Amino acid sequence: MFILSAATPSTFSTISSSRVPFASSSSSSKLFAVSFAQSLRNPLSCPCLVYSLKLRAMAKMVKDKESSFSSSSAAASAASESGVSPLAISSEWKESNRSRTFLNAASEEEILSGIKKEAEEGRLPSNVAAGMEELYQNYKNAIFQSGNPNADEIVFSNMTAALDRIFLDVEEPFVFAPYHKALREPFDYYMFGQNYIRPLVDFRNSYVGNISIFNEMEEKLKEGHNIILISNHQTEADPAVISLLLETTNPHIAENMIYVAGDRVVTDPLCKPFSIGRNLVCVYSKKHMFDVPELAEMKRKANTRSLKEMALLLRGGSQLIWIAPSGGRDRPDPVTEEWHPAPFDASSVDNMRRLAEHAGVPGHIYPLALLCYNIMPPPPQVEKDVGEKRLISFHGVGLSVAPEVNFSEISASCKTSEEAGQVYTQALYNSVNEQYNVLKSAVHGKQGLHASTPAVSLSQLWN
Repeated sequence: MFILSAATPSTFSTISSSRVPFASSSSSSKLFAVSFAQSLRNPLSCPCLVYSLKLRAMAKMVKDKESSFSSSSAAASAASESGVSPLAISSEWKESNRSRTFLNAASEEEILSGIKKEAEEGRLPSNVAAGMEELYQNYKNAIFQSGNPNADEIVFSNMTAALDRIFLDVEEPFVFAPYHKALREPFDYYMFGQNYIRPLVDFRNSYVGNISIFNEMEEKLKEGHNIILISNHQTEADPAVISLLLETTNPHIAENMIYVAGDRVVTDPLCKPFSIGRNLVCVYSKKHMFDVPELAEMKRKANTRSLKEMALLLRGGSQLIWIAPSGGRDRPDPVTEEWHPAPFDASSVDNMRRLAEHAGVPGHIYPLALLCYNIMPPPPQVEKDVGEKRLISFHGVGLSVAPEVNFSEISASCKTSEEAGQVYTQALYNSVNEQYNVLKSAVHGKQGLHASTPAVSLSQLWN
């Protein structure tokens, strides 16, 4: 679930660093991709049992690690002998010394009574407790809406894991660095997020546009090139949706994409566990820059630090960065209630283009479209306070990418740099909008693969 109240950088800077090698996907993720593909050969039995069992396996993994790290001295000794980093040992120690209220629950009644008990005893803030209970009920309703025969097991497995992770972060708050790398052990937060969102996706009514371009992007990454994805942004679940639609065909993209993420998804207690499982460059959104005026300067400085981290990453090459230059999630038109990609901010697009150009390695900018608002729609208006109501449903989704948009070609006839930036941004937006309309016809218009156009070729390669 939850990530990305997308944000936009406001400062441009460059830093040099040494090149880093292209990293391939882990063997464990490849094995899971195989099992996932096999499960989807019968589309009516989307891999519910697979991810349900994997969540239980993750819980067992944590239990096993607790038994092997029963004291800090034992952990230190193990680290010395195995070469495990102090940070990893810190994570191990945190896992073994905490409440197990939700992991030990054996029924829905025990889950809900556990929330109430922890709130009454002062270990869980009342607003967080209310959000956890609401999340449980809304998730349960969405899973049962799917008609999945394993709905009971899916809800129990995924919600005990989610509530456990939320409560753990309340007890021991995780602090995100400007550049955060997904935490995969001792608890695999990436797979946790994948397994949570997977049963909300109606794969029979979901589509990917232009899979050949995703393959082209992977080849460029292998050659050391950088890829920037200029995208619209629909839900907190966008990263999981992207990964779920690409994990069988493009696992490197699915697991290694870096998301430019707003501060709200790294501070909201219900979001944080899902954010921990993603690669993030953390920034403050322009939409919330002046929510508290006296914090505006601190936020600007933090954004500068994050931009420097991004510049360092790009200098190394083989980086894939996603950003929504609208600065937030798409919202429906207040009059027509129709959904469209929100307009892009030209200065944000220009900043990303300049970062890519100054990296010292080849860079490419592609327009990406997402259609997934039904799964977890945002509030109708932008809210200042953290802790929005989470509406959840089972629905088809869509993802599409279009060919690279070249700045020099697009802006050749422009007379000023400002005009060039505006024209380039509009070209990217037009492409995203065109792709979005194709996905909309396929998913909402029920046209399926027949919605394909010469510019957007739809496929369902998980079938």
